[in-house]
Amino acid sequence: MDINCEYVSYSSTGFFTPLTVDYINESEHLRSFFQYPVSALGIKEAIAARQHFPINREILVAELRNQYSGFTLTDRQVRNIDALLLDSTFTVTTAHQPVIFTGPLYFIYKIIHAIKLADLLNSEHPENTFVPVFYMGSEDADIDELGQLNLNGEKLLWTTDQTGAVGRMKVDQPLLQLIDAMAGQLGIHAHGKELIEIFRHAYKLGESIQQSTLHLINELFRNYGLLVVIPDSVPLKSQFTHIVTKELSEHFSHPIVADSIRQLSAHYKTQAVGRDINLFYLFDNVRERIERTSSKFVVKSLGKEWEPEAMLQEAQTFPERFSANVILRPLFQELILPNIIFIGGGGEIAYWLELKNLFKAAGIHYPLLVLRNSFLFWNNDQQKQLEKFGFVMPDLFKGYHLLINELVNRESNHQLQLTGEKQQMHQLYKILQELAGKIDSTLAAHAVGLQHKANEKIEALERKMLRAEKRKFEAHQRQLKKLLQQLFPTNGLQERVENFSMFYAKYGPDWLKTVYNCSLGLEQRFAMVGLKR
Repeated sequence: MDINCEYVSYSSTGFFTPLTVDYINESEHLRSFFQYPVSALGIKEAIAARQHFPINREILVAELRNQYSGFTLTDRQVRNIDALLLDSTFTVTTAHQPVIFTGPLYFIYKIIHAIKLADLLNSEHPENTFVPVFYMGSEDADIDELGQLNLNGEKLLWTTDQTGAVGRMKVDQPLLQLIDAMAGQLGIHAHGKELIEIFRHAYKLGESIQQSTLHLINELFRNYGLLVVIPDSVPLKSQFTHIVTKELSEHFSHPIVADSIRQLSAHYKTQAVGRDINLFYLFDNVRERIERTSSKFVVKSLGKEWEPEAMLQEAQTFPERFSANVILRPLFQELILPNIIFIGGGGEIAYWLELKNLFKAAGIHYPLLVLRNSFLFWNNDQQKQLEKFGFVMPDLFKGYHLLINELVNRESNHQLQLTGEKQQMHQLYKILQELAGKIDSTLAAHAVGLQHKANEKIEALERKMLRAEKRKFEAHQRQLKKLLQQLFPTNGLQERVENFSMFYAKYGPDWLKTVYNCSLGLEQRFAMVGLKR
């Protein structure tokens, strides 16, 4: 596949928050909220610090082998699992909930970023081994978010009456019917039937969503050596019991995070507020908040309540029934993995920046944070259309109104900008100001006011001239709007809306290789990729 990769800064796209941009630029406003710079030096510091926070590697490896029982692993995966027993091995981790069929494109991008960065580090640090890991947030209960995908502009919804943690839900007939619906669109492409078979093999009636997601991710990325961790297991959760106990006994997380949020809020909009108790109770098809009354712990939807001692005993006896929310989940992840790098989107980086002091209070290593790679893909026809308009791909981030104004000003046979005339007017009013000022200083100020009013009227005339001329470019306007809608669906980034299926159906595994080849390691720049085939 012939490809063209070019990169622009995240700030130039206009789609990323000030906090995200400032984190990339290591702003002084944020320096106290992260541990390591995103650099070769930061990697070395993270490796050195991580060695002071040992994990139970035997439990991790045993659980991985258990989760992968029944799978045929590649040699790279076997080597990576075995390597995790060694103290010289570290992970590069990204995480996401088990959204059906991988959801938006960025699900794929963050996984490949973890793979690419692990590969680069293995080349640069041969004395260590780096393993790419996908941590599955399978206990999330937001089916409205995780049960949908967009395919070529069409939203597909999984309508199910199941409740609780999505990862524990079962594949049912409505979900299988979505595969049938997708087959109609994807099957006409070169690799469409191949992808549908991958989906059918992964999503089998009665299988859990977390197991189906493991099947799907493994099928796509096993040759890259990726390992998937499903943390919803007794052996892994047993290691987190002391943090659960600390939270139940002391409610320690909320005041620490609240203080960080207060400091961050002086400069940025914050998001992960948390609660007095940042734990859920997970039981069968229910995942509900644990709350504290004056004397007891309660889970209202289940009608359950415990005396404090009984609740602490519950955590010891049934660790699988306790589920961390967005505040404590990162601690669980870093407790069970020998991790040095976490790769996340802008929203994830934002709430991880709230957690540094919480990690310190819990005695858990706080990793180096890397903003995940972002991509915009276009094809030959879209490239030709843009060239016909006289633009290059980075121009697209200017938005429709600026682009059409530029096009009309450039292509029109009439003068639409009154720059020279405004300069002449400025000189005229400068003379008037001097003349009037010699008579009375207040008249000079009056002349300045007249100039402002005249300038406003001239600019209004410019806008009217441009609007009138635009009517002659209606075809260009329609074509440009159509192109932008294709590349920026719902006026947002392609990666936040579209699913990977159409790209895979057209280009097959080569598309995944293209994302890998165009992925950066620590550079943190937005990739624009032309597919020439």
